[in-house]
Amino acid sequence: MDDFLWLDQIRFDDRLAVGEKAFYLSHLIHRGYPIVPGFVVKAPVLRQFLASIEWLDPFFADLANSALHLDVDNPRQLQLVAQHIRREIIATALPEAWLDELVGICGNLSAKALIFRPSFALPSQISDYSSVNLLGLWESHVCDVSASAIASGAAHSAIANALKRTWAELFRARSLLYWQRLGVQLHKIHFAILVQPLQNSLASGWLQTGGLISPTTASRQASIYEIQATWGLEMPLVKGEILPDFYQVQPENNDILNQKLGVKTLAYRLQESAPASVAQRWNQVIVNPPLEVYLPSEEAQKQYVLSASYLSDLVQLGSQLTAELGVALSVGWILVANESEVLQPQFYITQIQTCEQRNEERELKMESRVEQRESSPSPDLPISRSSAIPVSTQVFKGLGAAGGKAIAKAQVVTNFTQNWENIPAGEILILRHLHPDWLPLLRKAAGVVAEQGGMTCHAAIIARELGIPAVVGVSHATKMIQTGDFLLVDGDRGEILLDSEQGLKLKKPKNRSRASIVELGDRERLQRLNSPSLMATQLMVNLSQPSTIERAANLPVDGVGLLRSELMLLEVLEGQHPNRWLNSGHREQLVEKLTEAVCEFASAFAPRPVFYRSLDWRSHEFQNMFPQSTKEANPMLGMRGTFAYLQDQTFFDLELEVLQEVFQSGYTNVNLILPFVRTVEEFAFCRHRISEFGLFAYTQFQLWMMAEVPSVLFLLPDYVKAGCRGISIGTNDLTQLLLGVDRDRAEMSAAFDERHPAVMQAIRQLIEMAKQLGIPCSICGQAPGQYPELIEHLVRWGISSISVSLDAVEFTHNAIVRAEQRLILEAARQQLGK
Repeated sequence: MDDFLWLDQIRFDDRLAVGEKAFYLSHLIHRGYPIVPGFVVKAPVLRQFLASIEWLDPFFADLANSALHLDVDNPRQLQLVAQHIRREIIATALPEAWLDELVGICGNLSAKALIFRPSFALPSQISDYSSVNLLGLWESHVCDVSASAIASGAAHSAIANALKRTWAELFRARSLLYWQRLGVQLHKIHFAILVQPLQNSLASGWLQTGGLISPTTASRQASIYEIQATWGLEMPLVKGEILPDFYQVQPENNDILNQKLGVKTLAYRLQESAPASVAQRWNQVIVNPPLEVYLPSEEAQKQYVLSASYLSDLVQLGSQLTAELGVALSVGWILVANESEVLQPQFYITQIQTCEQRNEERELKMESRVEQRESSPSPDLPISRSSAIPVSTQVFKGLGAAGGKAIAKAQVVTNFTQNWENIPAGEILILRHLHPDWLPLLRKAAGVVAEQGGMTCHAAIIARELGIPAVVGVSHATKMIQTGDFLLVDGDRGEILLDSEQGLKLKKPKNRSRASIVELGDRERLQRLNSPSLMATQLMVNLSQPSTIERAANLPVDGVGLLRSELMLLEVLEGQHPNRWLNSGHREQLVEKLTEAVCEFASAFAPRPVFYRSLDWRSHEFQNMFPQSTKEANPMLGMRGTFAYLQDQTFFDLELEVLQEVFQSGYTNVNLILPFVRTVEEFAFCRHRISEFGLFAYTQFQLWMMAEVPSVLFLLPDYVKAGCRGISIGTNDLTQLLLGVDRDRAEMSAAFDERHPAVMQAIRQLIEMAKQLGIPCSICGQAPGQYPELIEHLVRWGISSISVSLDAVEFTHNAIVRAEQRLILEAARQQLGK
């Protein structure tokens, strides 16, 4: 127990070891306040862990002069460094004996789920910041410790993952910038973790005491309490996914001076435990935290969360805290039902912080323009005004589709036929839909905000590749935001800030082209990355835009695992449907332009392979190319993929002619992947057309197919017999079809999860089947780049190659090396054991 301490055992001299949050909650426990019990993983444990992976230098040294070569004023570099540190921490294994002890202590809490909360402290000589809690700056993490998780053995990995993710919060870009701005070195921060059982709550929210002065008196004692409340657990309130109920109460007499019904369209609760037989099947799969999103009933959405009696109890609790501690406070609370129906539900305190410190935190957050990429963005559906910023600044919430920040004027575009030439470059586009056919506008935009769209839609992929911050799922954005409004778009947090003349003054950064924002540490990292390493698993890159070729070709990748033709050809086609080129007699010109585009990729990567995926038009994403008569009710399941080739082979033949020209030009490193193959008959038809164009005469040419329609799980041997020489798993569509979730709808993003056991089992089955059939198996969806913990599973299962986006190449390389070395070590230990 040297590394752990129960909340009720904390003493005064333990403050630095347990952090301020745990220290003051322990203080309140001893005074009889309702606090959820728990224990603390002491701060020195993090130092020991970092020492085990030889990270003492970057952790304990002055960042500006350390081995990281970190320049916090370079947002892109800061983002990449922060990503690298956090991924290294998450990927490093904990000592087995120590983890067993931690799991044993967690078992004493007798909970279905645990929440890991950051708790830090600073030495007394930095007293100005010693009690800052940084609400919202560091996230808490939840893990499953239910009976089924324990029985399956998944609890060990879940606890370890939650612990390391919480430690990694210290190294977020926003956190590194915060401490640098305060002049605080990281080695002076004592970072502990408070572990508490997580149980379902009827409601949760915040209480702020002393925030306003009552208009009836000027005395400080007559201040107004402000309360926010929502149904269920606190997550949607913390993430900004809902607009909570709001109350203003005068504490002396419990008079409700003002109240406003929120928009509580979703809530969180713990999942029901899966049967042991089911849990056992997935004991090798990393699953989601044990939380589920549910829709409160229509009646509940129309009701206030807190009745007058609950408000009175909460105000009384706040008054008691304020009188005892002597300062204005912000108090996090939950309302938990008692097991006995006779007893009333009880309030518990989860966090506590002074209001003055919150204001200081807000200013520092708003001044920073750090480009961060969060690991698991959450859908933020309703429009809301956050209480964490000045009243003059409006906040709109959405789903972060492409990371980074942009500060510029808004340009509302509601009509695709609008004259694009008159739209200035460097502005933030406000659109109804974010579709790839807006590429000419995307190229010159500083950022994008859309009312609809999803993380895996093609336009979001383009935005990420081009480095343009994008937020989707912002309801009524084109009505609430006007052309000329000054905005800050945060693609990491899914947040848009609109500044008014009297509000927060957002300073526009110096005018710099995207190409001039060079990561100062890239050269050193690339040298390390390009050092010889015997990797059996190939690392590939996903591309679509010619402007990214030079950067990608210089990375230590084994080729292009996915060249998205429909996105690459948008610029080549000049916004026109291919048939318009053909019908106007410009076939030769079109073939020449397409050949030139493909050759540009082939030349840059030769002799490394380039896997060209033939066109997978989805009509709703290319609305300007398709006449209204062909509009589909459900384009995700409509005329797309190889089925469309059977209906009209014109353009598929044109693509084959282009590939023929590419090979005749001397570039024999291009292979073909067929998209969205539904049946063996579709594959056979395409293979026959390819044969007629003579492409199989080139011995280097390979014909692959995307494994993204679930039927491939049953038909892969038949595809191989029909001539398929490799598969590439498309996790975006595979997840969509297995879980029945529209990947382009932001409001359904909570249900779209590539780590779902059904998806993971399908991926494993495809990899193992491909090995048995003797063909290579790649994976090219967003999952490996978004969830690095999946990479070890892919390597262990025997994946041939992993293809990721540009920004994920470095950490994927490191994760592959680490996973392969771990497998070699395990094999060596087993051999020695014999």
